[in-house]
Amino acid sequence: VQLQASGGGLVQAGDSLRLSCAASGLTFTPYGMGWFRQAPGKAREFVARIRWDGASTYYADSVKGRFTISRDYAKNTVYLHMNSLRPEDTAVYYCAVAKGQRTYFSSTAGDMSYWGKGTQVTVSS
Repeated sequence: VQLQASGGGLVQAGDSLRLSCAASGLTFTPYGMGWFRQAPGKAREFVARIRWDGASTYYADSVKGRFTISRDYAKNTVYLHMNSLRPEDTAVYYCAVAKGQRTYFSSTAGDMSYWGKGTQVTVSS
């Protein structure tokens, strides 16, 4: 299983980006998905997650109202739409697959199984 996050880049504060996460060797359909990020010198932190059926989403307080997680079953892809970006959003962003099919999963990294390689997002002030 390989996950590849893409769509990162260098933007200015207030700009938008859309990250994508595609998989090979795994069909996302029965799995919850999440996005995490890690800034230099900091621990990896939860950003957003979406239930396997897309019925619910959950966000870190720091991104609530600015970021939206979504999924496209036909494309086997999960997205993170990021608006009103801030310098503190600068980090490497990772997508991850929840452990277990059609089950509850929390916002902790321990509840995730497969991880993508990450994509760098840099927001300048």
